[in-house]
Amino acid sequence: MNVKGKAAIVTGSSSAEGIGGETVKMLAQKGCNVVVNYSGNGAGAEKVAADCRALGVQAIAVKCNVAEDSECVAMVEQAIKTFGRLDILVNNAAVTKPIKHKDMHLLNKAEFEWIFGVNVIGNYQMSRACAPHLKAHGDGVIVNISSVGAFRAGGSNIAYCASKAAVNNLTLSLARALAPEVRVNALCPGGLFGPWTNKILDDKAYEARVQAAKDEYPLGKGLWPKDVAEAALALIEGFGTMTGESIRMDSGQHLG
Repeated sequence: MNVKGKAAIVTGSSSAEGIGGETVKMLAQKGCNVVVNYSGNGAGAEKVAADCRALGVQAIAVKCNVAEDSECVAMVEQAIKTFGRLDILVNNAAVTKPIKHKDMHLLNKAEFEWIFGVNVIGNYQMSRACAPHLKAHGDGVIVNISSVGAFRAGGSNIAYCASKAAVNNLTLSLARALAPEVRVNALCPGGLFGPWTNKILDDKAYEARVQAAKDEYPLGKGLWPKDVAEAALALIEGFGTMTGESIRMDSGQHLG
């Protein structure tokens, strides 16, 4: 797909240095009009949108909690009203809470439902709302941002890992349901650095991850949000015969 003149929604893209923010800026650099989505960080979203407009494209910041179906529908309607079309959806919005797996008694039902509401149901609701518009031009793309936690069942908490496994399964279902007009794939980053990781790890744990990446990962480095954004852009622009895949990207950490 040549993204110039096309239109995209990237959920959870209000942090300029996060996966969503990096993705939306890369799309804008290629000439794609973009919706910068936020739930709480309105100022950040407006800044990212302004940066995108400076690149010569249309960009709007839209508040939407993807766990609320009516808000998903409204955001898609606003995108269509502004751009007249929709070609790309990147489901990046996600939440978690650091709770060690062995401390599962601390992970209650409300937190489990909150995590699944955003990470899984949110992805589904956004995909459902976007589907007719993505199918309209016969070359739509959905990229779901998942996690290696889906494979390893290791991460910030049990609910988060389970939610990302569900995202990978959802990717398969959506790929079947939306073919042949829409390709649906997932990226599963691991060993990630940047603002997301800073929020869920204390300084000591973060530094330990940095050192582990240097010493233990086969490629000798961890991932940054920009790396994931570049992979998302590659899935959008190319790989025209790939759908239903969940691609692990962790600098070879899974190799042991």
